[in-house]
Amino acid sequence: MLQINAKGYTPVDSTLIPLGKTDAVAGTPFDFTTPRTIGAKVDEDNQQLKNGKGYDHNFVLNGTGMKHAATVIGDRSGIVMDVYTDEPGLQFYGGNFMQGKNTFKGGVKDDFRTAFCLETQHFPDSPNQPTFPSTVLEPGKTYKTSSVYKFSTTTK
Repeated sequence: MLQINAKGYTPVDSTLIPLGKTDAVAGTPFDFTTPRTIGAKVDEDNQQLKNGKGYDHNFVLNGTGMKHAATVIGDRSGIVMDVYTDEPGLQFYGGNFMQGKNTFKGGVKDDFRTAFCLETQHFPDSPNQPTFPSTVLEPGKTYKTSSVYKFSTTTK
């Protein structure tokens, strides 16, 4: 199960470059505001899903400062991962370009959609998108960010 604390995402073109706008997740396959399985809507007829061969999109996180960004719960293991960050975005990559060229622990190949990533970040292509939060770091300024990936288990 995946839940992402975001009411919007940044749509991309066919080369996965952001279009410079934010779209609402409500009523789309990108709506993870309530927990659901990652694969439940990944194959829906949606141009954004086609562009990324699934999920490979930046989510616009709700709130400012340090905030809860996402929760993942393993359906078989009961392992819980909570993500916290002060970054404005969270890239959710669903393993759509994995081709079985690498081997995970236990001999499992990295085949299509066998893994996923949740990456805290500023929005992709921010320097070229005036509507996105700036990533410019002026001389003499310091950049500091924090992200926490907290692991626990559910009781079964």
